Amino acid sequence: AASSCLARCSASAFQSAHPCMRLLPGLSLGGFLMSALLARSAALNAAAAARRLPASTCGRAAAALPRLLAAPAMGSRRCSGLRMADQSAVAEAPAPPAPVPLPTNANEQLLRIRHSTAHVMAMAVQRLYKDARVTIGPWIEKGFYYDFDRPEPFAEKDLRRIKKEMDKLIGLKLPFRREELSFDEAKARIEAADEPYKLEILDSIVAKDPDAPITIFHIGEPGKANWWDLCAGPHVEHTGQLPKDAIDLESIAGAYWRGDEARPMLQRIYGTAWESAEQLAEHRRIQEEAKRRDHRALGKQLRLFSIQQEAGGGLVFWHPRGARVRRLMEDFWREAHTAGGYELLYTPHMASLDLWKTSGHFDFYADGMFDQMEVEGAQYQIKPMNCPFHVLTYKDEKRSYRDLPLRWAELGTVYRYERSGTLNGLFRVRGFTQDDAHIFCLPEQLADEIQGVLDLTETILTKFGFTEYEVMLSTRPDKAVGSDEIWDKATSALREALGAKGWEYDVDEGGGAFYGPKIDIKIRDAIGRLWQCSTIQCDFNLPQRFGLEYVSPDGGREQPIMLHRAIFGSLERFFGVLIESTAGDFPFWLAPTQLRLLPVSDDYRPYCDAAVARLKAAGIRAEVDPGGRSVGKQIKVANQDKVPILSVVGEAEVGANALKLEMRKGGELGELPLERAIEVLAAAAEKAVEPIEAL
Repeated sequence: AASSCLARCSASAFQSAHPCMRLLPGLSLGGFLMSALLARSAALNAAAAARRLPASTCGRAAAALPRLLAAPAMGSRRCSGLRMADQSAVAEAPAPPAPVPLPTNANEQLLRIRHSTAHVMAMAVQRLYKDARVTIGPWIEKGFYYDFDRPEPFAEKDLRRIKKEMDKLIGLKLPFRREELSFDEAKARIEAADEPYKLEILDSIVAKDPDAPITIFHIGEPGKANWWDLCAGPHVEHTGQLPKDAIDLESIAGAYWRGDEARPMLQRIYGTAWESAEQLAEHRRIQEEAKRRDHRALGKQLRLFSIQQEAGGGLVFWHPRGARVRRLMEDFWREAHTAGGYELLYTPHMASLDLWKTSGHFDFYADGMFDQMEVEGAQYQIKPMNCPFHVLTYKDEKRSYRDLPLRWAELGTVYRYERSGTLNGLFRVRGFTQDDAHIFCLPEQLADEIQGVLDLTETILTKFGFTEYEVMLSTRPDKAVGSDEIWDKATSALREALGAKGWEYDVDEGGGAFYGPKIDIKIRDAIGRLWQCSTIQCDFNLPQRFGLEYVSPDGGREQPIMLHRAIFGSLERFFGVLIESTAGDFPFWLAPTQLRLLPVSDDYRPYCDAAVARLKAAGIRAEVDPGGRSVGKQIKVANQDKVPILSVVGEAEVGANALKLEMRKGGELGELPLERAIEVLAAAAEKAVEPIEAL
């Protein structure tokens, strides 16, 4: 109503005659007009999201706010009736279209489309750029890519040219034809085509399995000019089955051949392919939303963390605002584990190299470990994992079956070597803190312990807003340690726990680690993306390597079952996922700053400072705007900082010893006596709800 009135009436006529002003006699014209502009801005933003209005339309409305708010006050109370957002205006905006469900590669037809589209793209590239050599071109989670070796770099404009050529090939309805041939025949064809990378792939196929069939797929009719590649399939029947309006070429990137920095740098073209244009549009919408939520940009904007190149890549600096969130994450994690019967450990950051040889990490994971350091003639290794330290703690005492289960948890910082080209914000770093835990138990306790881990996992993930999961059970691979009996017992325990939990899950037959079966849990974020998060892993290897044992009821010596598990995975990566899922707009209990007081002038700063001191004493993360700017500017900065609750403080609030609490997302808690405001906010933080729910 306010925004529509503003559009129709002059200020003087509006103030004297409009029924909205007569209905709200305590509201000054300045306050009402500001509410109107905020409502108008909110409505335009909502409409822009739904109808893709030009950003300039919303920007003009938003730009008017600082000018209005910086203007001299109208009426006896400056900024009386201040509103951060008018939900009625948002509600009147057209609702955005319902999301289109997006299939995954579990859909075989979609997988065929993506794989076939990758081949068509490579064919188009080699038709247009005769000097381009092909390497590999797999399907991936959201589409496909192909790596090319070409003297000249591809440019963004080339993607349009390649896509146009692909459309021509699709329109020709060229058949995909499979051909099986001998190693010598394949080698001769590849050498004739001058494709050295394909020759290396052919050699690797035979080296892995000398009896493996060698197959190529052609695009085109026999006897005519066609394109082919080494490939096992699957593919569609002909190019006409590829929906050209559901295909897009998205980006160009560099990639080392075989991921080896000593090998040639290739050019990778990424594309996406779907079953329909509607699915492609939904994918693009999600991609745009993902850009808006990029944790690297938000981390800088919200002053949460940084990665300082002077210190080295992949090393995270937690800034004060981010460190507050981390402390809250850690505090809740510790409380939940203590309540779940865990004891907390602290272990060193490095150990003798001999420990890592005993554990097997040096043999199996050396590529992911930093170089050793020499200490008094002995080799020491900075730790890539926490497991061996917990094992040594177990060995430090004689254990009885009566002592088990033992549940030990640690927020342990580890360091792993990652190539600089693979580093990615908080998602791929060189130093990170794992929420590691290890359970040592009897075989008959295993199912109950796994059930307890699943319950704790759900408790913790739900606290942070993640309630939808994709669960995978991975079973024994061909090469494994441990008896068939213990593998069967452990796998049955995992199945039993998942069944008791009532969670649906898929089975990756043979996908377990060589030392035990496992459960992997992916969490679904606010825009539908899945992130690998929690893991529960049985381990028959470390207890055997370190000779772990307990005294059994008959006085004999038995080997305990060991469970590895992590719920966050790592604090850094989980924080990155949390930032992107919330778009940096954390729930009230987790917000770095929960309340910011905005004094109308410095005259009211002493009251604000005193109020903040009392709020902090009650555990509320409150602060006063540093001043030197108009109220409008203070509101703008608070919105940029995504502070959930604001309170403009002027003469009325000081006189009443009260705070008028406004929710940044819309709505207000009203004017509350200071003590009542403290009570409501503290209750909301404790219950992990929004303050309006604690009234």
